[in-house]
Amino acid sequence: MATLCRPAVSVPEHVITMQETLDLARSIHADHPQLPLALRLMENTGVQKRHLLRPIEETLRHDGFEVRNRIYEEEAKARVPAVINRALEDAELRAQDIDVIVYVSCTGFMMPSLTAWLINTMDFRSDTRQIPIAQLGCAAGGAAINRAHDFCTAYPEANALIVACEFCSLCYQPTDLGVGNLLSNGLFGDGIAAAVMRGRGGTGVALERNGSYLVPETVDWIAYDVRSTGFHFKLDKRVPGTMEPLAPALMELAGQHDWDATDLDFYIIHAGGPRILDDLSKYLKVPAEAFRFSRATLTEYGNIASAVVLDALRRMFDEGGAEDTARGLLAGFGPGITAEMSLGRWTVAERVPDTASELVSDLVEEPSRVG
Repeated sequence: MATLCRPAVSVPEHVITMQETLDLARSIHADHPQLPLALRLMENTGVQKRHLLRPIEETLRHDGFEVRNRIYEEEAKARVPAVINRALEDAELRAQDIDVIVYVSCTGFMMPSLTAWLINTMDFRSDTRQIPIAQLGCAAGGAAINRAHDFCTAYPEANALIVACEFCSLCYQPTDLGVGNLLSNGLFGDGIAAAVMRGRGGTGVALERNGSYLVPETVDWIAYDVRSTGFHFKLDKRVPGTMEPLAPALMELAGQHDWDATDLDFYIIHAGGPRILDDLSKYLKVPAEAFRFSRATLTEYGNIASAVVLDALRRMFDEGGAEDTARGLLAGFGPGITAEMSLGRWTVAERVPDTASELVSDLVEEPSRVG
């Protein structure tokens, strides 16, 4: 059974607080007729700070899509390998042990994908499969987990590497002045996450089932307009209410597995905003505390798109994980409106003695194990 191991996460060094964001909005958009509404929406996100790839002065300057995409490629190549190495170390594997790389990102474009560059520069095998996903937005974190799970189900001895690289600040558009865009300017942050899914062994979430659901007639609620200046984010005001149709999809998936989605031990959810978590708490009838890992990501990093789910899981690991066989739900939501969901149990890898002498010592201490 495939096990999702501890994710490694990295955020850039430049930090902007919510107060600095609000002051900046007041300065830049002083004459905007809906500025008070935008400021109130930003404050209500619960975001305290975000990490940006570049200093705020450079982030606000638009040097053209070509320059921004070149920055995306350069920074991805400079920052992703260290995160991957930590994920491999946490999973106790080497690059040579990986059979497929699932790479997700919606904030820059490369062809060949970064996966090809990684295989050439990080000692991955030349027959490593590549699954780059560029158009699922924030849902891509859940989709990456699900596609890795599918691969490890088809090839039970295989290991998958998941990488999410999101530089949302490179999508800032100074001419987009709708309330939704102003809100986004105070919500999204930059981050990189990587995690290994082991086909055998490993400590983490042993996945048992996954599924997808698309809410009908919502394809234009979260979208990009792709123009000469790059990606222009479109956010419909109805998006925060999408948990009402999506919560039943979560319950349906759990029901297919003979689980009750309202009575699980842990929930790792993409937090696009606080209302997503508040509504899930309401519709699933679970306490708000159940989403503390997702809320912490939102508070400390903002919405880091596809990397949110992996960061929330990382926080669960850092808290000590869960009881062995504890049941949980992982889910990412994004354009479509799409939900990518999975179910799994917490599992702890059996410890293998490091040396023969240690094995002998263990047997002496527990003679009942002999024979």
